[in-house]
Formats: sequence, C-alpha cells, structure tokens
Amino acid sequence: MSGALDGVRIIDVSRVLAGPFCSMILGDLGAEVIKIEHHESGDETRGWGPPFAQGESAYYLCANRNKQSMTLNLKSEQGKEIFRKLVASGDVVIQNFKTGTLGKMGLGYEDLKEFNPQLIMASITGFGLTGPYKDLPGYDYIIQAMSGLMSITGEKDGSPVKVGVAIADILTGLYTCIGILSALHHRNESGEGQEIDISLMDCQVSSLVNVASNYLFNGMTPERMGNQHPNIVPYQTFRTSDGELVVAVGNDEQFRRFTAVIGKPELAEQQRFRHNEKRLLNKEELVPILEDSLKRKTKKEWKLLLDSAGIPNGPINDIAEMFEDPQISARGMLVEMEHPTVTDLKMIGSPLNLTKTPVTMRKHPPLYGEHTDSILAEMGYDPGQIDKFKQNKII
Repeated sequence: MSGALDGVRIIDVSRVLAGPFCSMILGDLGAEVIKIEHHESGDETRGWGPPFAQGESAYYLCANRNKQSMTLNLKSEQGKEIFRKLVASGDVVIQNFKTGTLGKMGLGYEDLKEFNPQLIMASITGFGLTGPYKDLPGYDYIIQAMSGLMSITGEKDGSPVKVGVAIADILTGLYTCIGILSALHHRNESGEGQEIDISLMDCQVSSLVNVASNYLFNGMTPERMGNQHPNIVPYQTFRTSDGELVVAVGNDEQFRRFTAVIGKPELAEQQRFRHNEKRLLNKEELVPILEDSLKRKTKKEWKLLLDSAGIPNGPINDIAEMFEDPQISARGMLVEMEHPTVTDLKMIGSPLNLTKTPVTMRKHPPLYGEHTDSILAEMGYDPGQIDKFKQNKII
C-alpha cells in the first residue's frame, strides 16, 4: 500500500528538532523528504552526544528516518541555483533559519514562489515572523521559560523546572505538520501555495490550554502544584508500600468506586467530598486520608484492584520500564531498522495507525550527505559536474 503522502516532495533545510521531527512524520506518512545539510558541518545534532552508535548520535537518529541527506552550500551562487531547481520540483520547504535569513540570500518565500507558484513554505522561528521578538533566536529551554510553562512545572515550594524533553520543539513540529497538511489540502482545492509562519513561542502558549484558561477566567496567576491537578481531586501521585502510583479520578462516580476499593466508602457520602468542587476546596483534608490508605498495599496490588473497578491509574515507570511494557511492543512503538553503519538500530515507532495508508519505515536515518550524488544525478548533473561542485565546495 502507498503512503498517504506518496508523491509529495519535502525539501527540508531545518536543523535540530522541531523541523526534522515534522519532516520525519511526513516521511513516515509516505512523503519523499530531502534533508539539505550544511556542506561542511551538517545538522548540529550529529555531534550532540554521547551516546553515539558507530559515530551516529542518538539525538540525530531519533528524528531523521525516512529521509535522504544532501549537502549544499546555500551561500554560493551555484548552490542557490541547485536549491531553486530542487524547489521547482518540490511541494514543501521546511526551514528554521532566523527571521529574514533566507530572504537576504534570495531564497525567501517571495523569491522561491517565482520558481514554484504552488510552493508551500513552513517557516519555523522562535518567536514568529512578526512582533518585537521576531529577530531573536529561539531555543526550547528559553521558550519553556518565557511561555509560562516552567512557572507551573515543579513542586509548589521548589524552583521552576523544565519538562524532561524539548516539548516546545516537539509541539512545534506537530503544529507545523498540521499546517503543512492543511496547506496541501488548500492547494489541492485552489492551486495556491502559501507560507506558514509558525513559532515555538506560539505553540507552547497554545499548549497551556486549561491552565491559561483558568487565569483568563479568574485572573489568578497559576502556581506550581507538583503532581496535583488545578481542577480535579484526587488526580495526583500517591505513595504505596513499594513506590508511587498515579491515580486520576475524573468524576464523582469514579470517586465513589475509588473510595470503596480503598476501604473508605464513607468518604463519598460526606458532603465535603461528594462532588469534585467540594473535594477541590477540601483537598488538604482529603488527600492525607487517601495517602494513609494507599500506603497499605503495593503499587501492583493497587493497580489490579483499581483496574478492576475502572479507576484510571498507572505506575510511574522509568524509560527502561516503559520499553519493557508489553503494551509498547503490542502497539509497535519500538521498531528496528537496518542501517549501513549502526548495528541493532532501535527507534521509537510512529503513533499514527492508518488502516488504508499505514506509515512505513522505508529509509534509515541517512549518513551525512549520503544521497548528494544520487540526487544531483537525478536532477541532470553529470559526474564531472558533481566532482567540480565538490572541488568548489558547493556540496
């Protein structure tokens, strides 16, 4: 079966994570992705390690499967000519240069659409193409700080902390993918290309959802709550006799069943705890009672009891435990790929399960410049020209 995006060509000149993560998703869905890398240094993440496997960094490998790698000097006139020729044959350009950088090189959206009127360009920046911060560089860590995310992450009496992964980059990659798919649909209907202006800051602010909405409704600045929830009780971690367990009681009926399981059915009948609104107001009284009950069994014992009662719960796994979970294997979230230098390459699978156009793992994360010669040959350049490009540091 062909992929959902079979026939779509992506020219990806982004680096690090947000852009490459986006183009990997598009590649998983069947698009042809050509990754353009700096002719001397390549994607920065190739050097981000350890860990390395046979010279390839784990960081680079995580976001670059289903692509071809081509090196190109975009500051040279010949390199620009090759790039424009590539764009003329493509559908989408993904780039994350600082605002205006490609425009100064004569490779901005307004320049490139002259060669491809139906071109879609996704421009990823830290703060967007407009606004007072448009010229500032944007890094995930900085965005987590400025967006307010760190102010609500961590223990109540502790310092603000960042999320354990580059969540602003990941969210931006996902939003960019949504924008590209929407633009492709519009182009199919109208024949029009367009530029997508997307920023890490906007994406991270969007992800604040109910926490930001709470502030907009009551004007109270949200605070760090550790593992508790601002609107639901009990919805947090509890210590068992041998570790911690998350319990997420989402409604009053679940609370009634939960109290029965832990041997405290009377709690659900008390006016101060019967409804979530009251539980939220009286959580300082309720939570210690629940904690005392949950300390009496192991997390495995509680999981069996809570699962049987339909109470959402789960142990706090480390990464190793997560990969050992049979659900991960059953869902194909751990995949193995062949690679020319890396033995036993394991990667995180795709969460997209399409019944008619399933994702495929067709290409290993490419070696640096692995496909430069073959792509140029497909474009009509002969071996002599390609050798000359190498001598002149065009590729």
